[in-house]
Amino acid sequence: MKSTMLGMTAVVLLGAPLAAFASSDLGDFTNSAGTLSGSAGGLTLSGSELIAVNDFDSLGLVTGALGSVSFSTGALASGTLQSGGTFAPGGSFVIDGDGLDGIPNGAIFSGKWVSPVTWTLNTLTHTYDLSGSLTGTWYTGSSVNGAVIQLTGSTGAGLFDGSVTLSSGDTAIVSSVPEPATLALFGFGFAALGFMRRRQAQ
Repeated sequence: MKSTMLGMTAVVLLGAPLAAFASSDLGDFTNSAGTLSGSAGGLTLSGSELIAVNDFDSLGLVTGALGSVSFSTGALASGTLQSGGTFAPGGSFVIDGDGLDGIPNGAIFSGKWVSPVTWTLNTLTHTYDLSGSLTGTWYTGSSVNGAVIQLTGSTGAGLFDGSVTLSSGDTAIVSSVPEPATLALFGFGFAALGFMRRRQAQ
């Protein structure tokens, strides 16, 4: 019963940011798996698959092996890799499509982080959330913005030691700058989903 309630809460919380983007939403992109690695010099995501695209060019929800998501952050600006902190803006963020099911072939979005990238430890689940805002170029050549949340898998009993498997991530590309409150809702929603997955696994 508790996991059902938590699941419903997570769905509501994840839906709230998308509703906030409704007037200017250009697409919502979900990625899964891959390796998040790094040091005080920055974090890098590689090998993460684009598994769902929603509200892109009026296609509705498209799922499958649709492409990839990769990024790098700036250097650690505050805090620690183990207990959480922030990374400097800059780096890169790329969403690539595979050209199937109406998804463009090549870079759908290419840009960089424009605000400090928040790295948060969830002590209950031994996972980390990475979130921040983006600016960059849409596949049509126009300038766009975005909001990102990435949730790692559990590090077990330890803390981040330089590499961790990514569980899932979500990126909303919009024509207006996302508000911090929207990013917070993304983070809380994914944290709730992670907790629910952990409870179901027990």
